[in-house]
Amino acid sequence: MDPSTKVLDGGWGWAIVVASFMAQLLAYGSPQSVGVLYPEWLHAFQEGKGMTAWVGSLVAGVGLIASPVCSACVDNFGARPVTIFSGVMVAGGLMLSAFAPNVQFLIFSYGIVVGLGCGLVYAATLTITCQYFDKRRGLALGIVTTGTSVGAFIYATAQNELIVLYGLDGCLLIIGAVALNLMACAGFMRPLNMPGYYLKQKAALERNTEEQLFEKPTLDDLKITTGSTATTPEKTLTVKELLITIDSKDLAIQTEKKKGLAGLAIMKVIKKKKQAYSKYMHSMYEILQDQAMVAFCIAVFLFSLGAFPPVLFIEDVAQSEGLIEEVSVIPLVSIGAIATCVGKLVLGILVDIRWINSIYLYAFTMFAGGVSLLLIPITKSYMGLQVLSAILGFFSGNWSLTSYITTKIVGLDRLTQAHGILMFFGGFGIMLGPPVVGWFFDWTQSYDLAFYFSGGSVVLGSFILFLLTLPCWKRKHSENDRPDVHYTSNCDKVASVA
Repeated sequence: MDPSTKVLDGGWGWAIVVASFMAQLLAYGSPQSVGVLYPEWLHAFQEGKGMTAWVGSLVAGVGLIASPVCSACVDNFGARPVTIFSGVMVAGGLMLSAFAPNVQFLIFSYGIVVGLGCGLVYAATLTITCQYFDKRRGLALGIVTTGTSVGAFIYATAQNELIVLYGLDGCLLIIGAVALNLMACAGFMRPLNMPGYYLKQKAALERNTEEQLFEKPTLDDLKITTGSTATTPEKTLTVKELLITIDSKDLAIQTEKKKGLAGLAIMKVIKKKKQAYSKYMHSMYEILQDQAMVAFCIAVFLFSLGAFPPVLFIEDVAQSEGLIEEVSVIPLVSIGAIATCVGKLVLGILVDIRWINSIYLYAFTMFAGGVSLLLIPITKSYMGLQVLSAILGFFSGNWSLTSYITTKIVGLDRLTQAHGILMFFGGFGIMLGPPVVGWFFDWTQSYDLAFYFSGGSVVLGSFILFLLTLPCWKRKHSENDRPDVHYTSNCDKVASVA
């Protein structure tokens, strides 16, 4: 019955994939390569590294924390209008940043405005892609989400060259102008299903039209000139109007009954909303009672806290240690971005292997990433930093495993809620990590202690996740065990929140 099923997994869907890929590339290119801009902001504003780091942390964390709001906007208004609006936000925020007089203004223009715009793009592109694909949804989402990594690789080099040619302000203006192409990407996002806002407007319009039809016409409208074959447009009566006039007394009685029941209907709606809210809060409480889910939330928080700062600080580390005078042609951020892209694909393939436990695989990636962070302070060559950036970038691709692990822990019924909670912890860690590292540098005038803290946090998170998800805990609470999730039959629903 649904006509949209005829166009799934092909056709215009591949145009949607290309448009969504380009949208994520244009939106996330600059925020994901913000490490190139960070040293320039330090020299331009002469603020502490902890304060300046808020710019990069907010642009990455705000979109994640606000993801429930962004998803609600897409559900109500559709992917196309949201992408157009996000294009205005991202482009406007980047252009405003070119005129920033201080870091505080930059925190608002680049951190919050651009960050919210990126969150809207992310929600819109994933939603419209899921609508157009069913059996190939995992492949389509994989292609779309690699747009962030490809954008980081391209923008890191592009921003570096633009700063040399036009300065920091000119670079931000040009990047902002390029981001306006998000509106062109939105043009391809033809909706398959009417968004909630339009359905409400249509229902309201039909209701108002019906009320107008049921209104009793005035006596002037009922006058028809005898002997005349033509009437004015205002005086023309239709068959429906004549029938309504005849039954006006019955309709008046029905209207009075409706008015009398209006208050009762409102009370019923309020009661239903209250019950739904109570059920939602109870469900969240039950999710957080799951030991494995709590361990995973803590692990994601600690990983985000420790693994994201290198994206922002790695170029400044190389310059502070005297390993390189200025950003190279292929920055360390670009190397990490390409490695992350490869890591997403490889880890996605590994997690489909039946004998590999996805939770332990995530814990291993955390441990390996934490060790690479601990090695950064003792690395005294630029080549070593390049290798460590590639290793850390590869294991940072574990972000693509979060939805699969969440499904394994809480099941498909609570996947959306649990994934939202997880993204909140991840966004909070991303927002907090760079300022903490910056404050460590302001306190010690060295990045050594800061990266020991980051690496230690990630390693600690890996041990917490590994120990709290051991099989012995399941035997103690066997009565609360959940059935295993079979990904083969429900991969589409898991991928829809990837």
